Formats: sequence, structure tokens, C-alpha cells
Amino acid sequence: MVRLYGLLFLAEVVLAICALISCLSAEEGEIRALPRVAWVLIILFFPLIGSVAWFAVGREPTARRPRTAWPMGNGFAEQDRRRSVAPDDDPAFLSSLADRNRRDDQELLRRWEEDLRRREEELRRREDDRDRPEV
Repeated sequence: MVRLYGLLFLAEVVLAICALISCLSAEEGEIRALPRVAWVLIILFFPLIGSVAWFAVGREPTARRPRTAWPMGNGFAEQDRRRSVAPDDDPAFLSSLADRNRRDDQELLRRWEEDLRRREEELRRREDDRDRPEV
């Protein structure tokens, strides 16, 4: 039984803290019936009744709140800000990868061709050296 009372007391404290945070962070237009100071005092002196009253009567219901666009760090509303795109979804990044791969492949092919020419040249020299009679 003691545990039940302890749990109910803890729930009451958590409810009061949530109500205080909600009351203190609400904008002036969202507070109904009484001024903010009166709501804070009611929640502090009568935690259970005050918290329930705040959530039931004191604040504007979330469904009727007008949606406001909060400016973020760059001054644009959230829906107007450009979303960052993951590299594997960014067409510009993908095309730059394709270009880089094409250049790398061309460079590798050019080196292989040079190496092949050099080796062919060495083989020709060796064959020429063998075919020449010694003096």
C-alpha cells in the first residue's frame, strides 16, 4: 500500500511539473480564464487540482491553436527551408561521381596503353638484338 501511495505521489509531482512547464512556456494568447501568475500559484498550492484545471481549462487546446512558422537560424520558416539531401540521393553529387569515375578510367586506360607500348617496344628491341649477327 505504501508503494501505491508513493507511486501516486510521484505521478502528482510529475503532473505538476509538466503543468508548470506548460504554463510558463505558453504564449500570452494561449492562456485562458486567468492570468499566468494566477495559474502558476494555483498549480503550486494545489498541485493535483491545479494541474488538471490548467490542462482542462487554462490553456488553448492544441487542435485550435493556429500554426505559426517559427523562424529558425537562417530566418526561414521550417517548410520554406531547403532540406539537406543525402549524398546518394543528390543528382549533382551522383553525376560528379560518374564524371570522376570516367576520368579515372580514362587515365588508367591511358597508362595501360603506354605500358603496353613500352613493353612492345622492349620486345621488338630484344628480337632485333637476337636477329642481328654478332661481329
